[in-house]
Amino acid sequence: MDSMKPKITWKTFALPAIGLLAFLVYLYLFKVDIAGIIEKARLIDPWIYSIAIILVLIDPLFFAASWWVMLNFLSVKISVSKTYLYTWYGIFIDIIIPGESVSGEISRVYLVTREIPGTSGKVVASVVTHRLISMVTTVATLVFGTAMLLREGQTNTILFNLSLLSAIITVIFLGFLILLCIKETWAMKIVNGILGFVEFLSRGRWKLAKIREDAHKAARIFHESMKQIGRTPKILAESVLLFVLSWVASVSVPYFVFLAIGFPVDWSAILVTSTIVSAIKSIPIGVPFEVGLPEIVMTTLYGLVSPAATTQIAATVTVLIRILTLWLRFFMGFMAQQWLEYKAIRTPVMRTEGQKSLKSGS
Repeated sequence: MDSMKPKITWKTFALPAIGLLAFLVYLYLFKVDIAGIIEKARLIDPWIYSIAIILVLIDPLFFAASWWVMLNFLSVKISVSKTYLYTWYGIFIDIIIPGESVSGEISRVYLVTREIPGTSGKVVASVVTHRLISMVTTVATLVFGTAMLLREGQTNTILFNLSLLSAIITVIFLGFLILLCIKETWAMKIVNGILGFVEFLSRGRWKLAKIREDAHKAARIFHESMKQIGRTPKILAESVLLFVLSWVASVSVPYFVFLAIGFPVDWSAILVTSTIVSAIKSIPIGVPFEVGLPEIVMTTLYGLVSPAATTQIAATVTVLIRILTLWLRFFMGFMAQQWLEYKAIRTPVMRTEGQKSLKSGS
């Protein structure tokens, strides 16, 4: 397989610039003082903000450990440290290539199968199971957080409708994904449909018989692996526990950022807003670096869930959070991607040199 290193084009920088401009226009329309945001950010408590930084680094660690539990169970032997690096690589791809987490999931499947060929079906099963866990967690968080807000009398109509819409859409996709996992014939039809479409576009020039055979084999292994996971609740429980710890670390980041600027908010507000923002970010709007829409949504939501929070405070918190959840994650993912690609290039070279030295010594 070729390297998955993303191609950097003018769109990589032009589209985020447009998104950033949209966010600045939003701040201007709501009469937010940008200089005030900078001044407020300078007064943050560095120790509390450091906790948020640590949580950003811990979140992928628990996520990787959760994924490793399933890989190990399916006899895909790979170290936790590598799954951690692969997770960061996936985060980097998610940021660069619009299509939140789907592109990252594809990259993680690619990386493991590059390391251990012939395991694609099992790896896809582990990634899909992770996606199912994520969707269930999202719905549960939305329901729990909204119920807490309703009990406290803090939920307005807009926030409630957004929570309800996010939950309904997630449940629909969850149901569809579960059906694909159960109905092997459906998966085969989708594989045949995709390959048939590719053959149609190539007008018969591309012969995909071997690819079709490999895809069917991988699909069968995928369904067998899903059944294995389903029949082993202990493994599933371990993976879910680690994933929940990852989710807790993730949603705690905005909570500690609010604390860092001396403006504490209720956990119920954090749970609901974090889940809605996550759902918004999952929309593939075609903008690398996810700039623009998430910031506008976050600033609006933080103003809705906490009436005492001015747009100025909401915007300040949004900027401070995005420094961690976007730019820190981007640079961490970039370093992981560069290291893994360097190792991938070096490994064949080292093997070739080793073979030459063996021949010369014989």
